[in-house]
Parts: sequence; C-alpha cells; structure tokens
Amino acid sequence: MQKEDIRIRHVIVHILDSTVGLPVLSDQEIEFGSDFAEFLRDHIFRIVAGDDSRDCAFYKEQSEIYRMLSAYREEDFVTFSRQAAELLYEIMNSNIEIPPADLAVVRFRAGEGEYMALLKMNFRDSYTHRTLPLENGNFNEIIRYKATLPAQSQRLQEAAVISLQDFSVRLIEKKYEINGEKTNYFSWLFLKCSSHLSHKAKLDIVTRTVANIQKENYEEYEQYEEHMRAKSIISEEIAENGGFVVEAIADRIFGDEPKLRERFQEKMEQYDMAKEEVMPKNDTTVRKYQTQHLFTDTGIELKIPMDQYKDSGRVEFITEPDGSISVLLKRIGHIQAKF
Repeated sequence: MQKEDIRIRHVIVHILDSTVGLPVLSDQEIEFGSDFAEFLRDHIFRIVAGDDSRDCAFYKEQSEIYRMLSAYREEDFVTFSRQAAELLYEIMNSNIEIPPADLAVVRFRAGEGEYMALLKMNFRDSYTHRTLPLENGNFNEIIRYKATLPAQSQRLQEAAVISLQDFSVRLIEKKYEINGEKTNYFSWLFLKCSSHLSHKAKLDIVTRTVANIQKENYEEYEQYEEHMRAKSIISEEIAENGGFVVEAIADRIFGDEPKLRERFQEKMEQYDMAKEEVMPKNDTTVRKYQTQHLFTDTGIELKIPMDQYKDSGRVEFITEPDGSISVLLKRIGHIQAKF
C-alpha cells in the first residue's frame, strides 16, 4: 500500500476523555477536505508501513470488534464507530494510566482493498497566543491547551488498520499499567487479537543478543572488533537482501564459534524467533547500520560510513604491541572543520 493509493471515504471522531466520566460520541460523519484527508493518510500510512507496527490476528470467538466488522455494511459506519468508541472508553475509564484521546474512525480504500482504521489520537499539551481587547489597546498572552491532537508528522501510540477482506490487522501500540502490570491493552483488551513482534523490535532483539553474547565471551580488547564485524554483516544483509533470516545471520556471525551460535539460538528460541525473518523497511530503522560509531577512552568519537569501514584502503585498525589500538585513515583528499 502506497500513501497516494489511500482514498478516504468516511471519517468520524469521538472524544474519549476519561477525566470527564462520559464519552462524547458524534452522531455524524466529518465533512473533510484535502488537508484533513492528507493528515489522515499520513497517519494511516505510517501504521501500515512502519517497522514498529505489528501484524495481529483476531481471537474471533472473543473479539467484539471482529464480530461487528464481520457483519459490517456501509450504512453501519456511524453505528460501528460509536460502538467501538464505547468499548474503548470503557477500558480507558477503568484504567487511569491510559491517556485520554480522540478516536478517529476512518473507512478507506487502497487499490482493490477496503479497510477500517481506528486511530487513537492521545491528547497533548501545547501553547498558543491569544489577543484580548483592552480599553487602551490589545493584550497578547500565551495560553496552554491540554487537548490538542498529535501533529501530522508525529507517530500515534495506539492505532490499527483492519482489512475488511480477510480481517488482518496492522497495529501500533504502547503498554500501559493495567492492574499493576504493563499491558498491551489496545490489542489484548480492545481488539482482542494476538500479535507478532514488529520488524524493528526483532532487529533490536537480534542486535542486543549478539552484543550481550560478545560481551560475555570475548575479552574487552576483542569486543569492539567482533561488534563491528557483526554490525557490518547485518548492514550487508539489509542492503543486499532487504533483511535476513535469524538462523542464517547466526551462521554468518557465529559460524566459527559453535558454542556461541548455540547460545544465540537458545536466546532466539526464548523469543520464538529462531526461524523468523527480519525485514526492516524504513530508513530511520536501518540508518544506524550504515555507520560504524566508535568511542575511545580518550574522548574521541568516530563515525565511519560502512562502505569506508569495509575498504582497507580507506580505514585500518592496528593492534599495537602494548595492546592499544590505532586507527589509520588513508587517502583523505580534503578535510573540513565545522563549528
């Protein structure tokens, strides 16, 4: 799905402020223009394409949202949106940690697909100016609004896009405290669906696990080299193949260390990720794998583009007889200083 393919058909907004005690439900759809449609398209596309979004499958026997959508007809849009808002508000009202929000329910089409988006837009504080007329002129002041919506460029914290063909769900969510425990309430309590880890989360787990195993099993002077080598391998897989299979990346990183590879696989099995694919798409997710970022104990910081790091004619790491490390930068044609 591309952003320009998203064609908004119906929109309605309900106010779910748990500090008030009752939801303020709308009885009519919004008449939207091109600006608001673009605002919605940006948020919907960010959910569909984001590496921090996850796929989710309804528990069909338990999910009220699934039951309503499976019987959905076009003329039911307002009714469905109100019932969904009431269901979400009931959960919010019972758990004060969940922030108040507006719920935008959006019916849209993309290509040949039909979709329903549930966009929970948490309130945020912002400031603006106000002019008051006085007898001797104007008085300008700054006032605080406590119920403004996320900006067009901001990522929503809880939202879902649901296919009306196969009822697959793409969602983003944040954990809040429910009965004393951090819980993904949006998927578990509201939608009642089971979800898989996002590609961003899977990539973070793989890299964190690799780093921990290297820290446990290599001397300090070896860790930096092993860490850079592993990061280079992951960067190469993402650049050439769009990602990797966890089992295959283990072979490349720990192929010469069967015990470490076994330890890595044990950790991946605990996350149920041993044979998972990790396929990040967003530039923001993979950007840090395009650079080797090094810090020395002498306070020097180095950022080396990955293609330069792999070229021994450009960068060389030298282990001195006393165990210290020298970094030799070669064939530099021009150096520029910046303030």
